[in-house]
Amino acid sequence: MKHALRMSGFVALATAAALVALPAAAADQDVTGTWTMNVEVPQGSGSPTFTLTQEGQDITGTYEGYFGEAPVTGTIEGDEVTLSIEVTAQGQDVKVDYIGTVDGNTMSGEVVFGEFGEATFTGTRDESDE
Repeated sequence: MKHALRMSGFVALATAAALVALPAAAADQDVTGTWTMNVEVPQGSGSPTFTLTQEGQDITGTYEGYFGEAPVTGTIEGDEVTLSIEVTAQGQDVKVDYIGTVDGNTMSGEVVFGEFGEATFTGTRDESDE
């Protein structure tokens, strides 16, 4: 009987440890690399490039696209990512936020162009960055 109780206690402890480890696996997303984002807006589409470096939850990098070049800042928590750039559009300074989720070499979500509206995006990491 003692052996059965010890074994069931061990199984319960092992199960609890496995469940605690599951959320940590989601935090292992790393967005470091070159990403091509496809942005769909009512006026058409664009394909800016983001070159990103991740250290812990902090993301830095560069944006190249319709608005020229701009530094990128952002964060990642689990699979949720936010990337931000500041650009000049129609003579106004605008903060553009890419808010989405990452799944390995793909990313998707929405783009918020300050007061100018929203759009959707999908992104793919360059295969040479794997």
